Amino acid sequence: MLMNTLAYWHSDKIALAMSGAKRIEREDNPYLFRMVENLCITAGLPLPKVCVINSPQINAFATGRDPKHAAIAVTTGALEKLQNEELEGVLAHELSHIGNRDILVSTIVVVLAGVVAILADWFLRISFFGGGRDNDNRGGVLMLVIAILAAVLAPLAATLIQLAVSRKREFLADASGALLTRYPEGLAGALEKIGQDGHHLRHAHNATAHLFIANPFKADVPRLARGSKESRSWFVKLFMTHPPLEERVRVLRGMRI
Repeated sequence: MLMNTLAYWHSDKIALAMSGAKRIEREDNPYLFRMVENLCITAGLPLPKVCVINSPQINAFATGRDPKHAAIAVTTGALEKLQNEELEGVLAHELSHIGNRDILVSTIVVVLAGVVAILADWFLRISFFGGGRDNDNRGGVLMLVIAILAAVLAPLAATLIQLAVSRKREFLADASGALLTRYPEGLAGALEKIGQDGHHLRHAHNATAHLFIANPFKADVPRLARGSKESRSWFVKLFMTHPPLEERVRVLRGMRI
């Protein structure tokens, strides 16, 4: 509980530090600040802290426990390679995460997943010390087997639910961002460029990968980079932090605004 409480109150600082993001002021990049400010006015959100990640990869993320304590970070690759409408689509997507309270939702899901794992571990220990050592006690042995299965499967199920929630929130942020800019093609074009981008993100971590607009690990995008269809089995998709880029682009281009 102490660890989760600290993570919640300082999630923005932790995520920004782990990602190598540096806060900037208006005079450092008036173009970026003006775009974020205009989108915030349209969305009715307070201006978040604006940060830049020194990386050639096209990516961005938002963090913070609520709109008043939020931050948005963009890579230098996104600033250099995206057109005006594409960058606006990416920023609108990240601001939608803030407006939709996705960081709060993700925090709750992470805490619940941790609670499930702890309860499964307690159940295993109680079953082991409560009769599992008696080989003549079939009921005790059965309970021990069930406890072992629960200890293994319960955390896995909780993790799968956590990943599923993360993917659904990405679709929601895509739709909300498109409604904010009134131009879905901007975000769709940005996602296509992300799919063709082969650069690494030096400060990529599994703990923060789900925050980014697209998986920061290069292994997630080679199919789009080659121009072929992104065909993944349903089993592989279960363990993805983000929906396939091709699917997101298709949904965006199917929107009528």
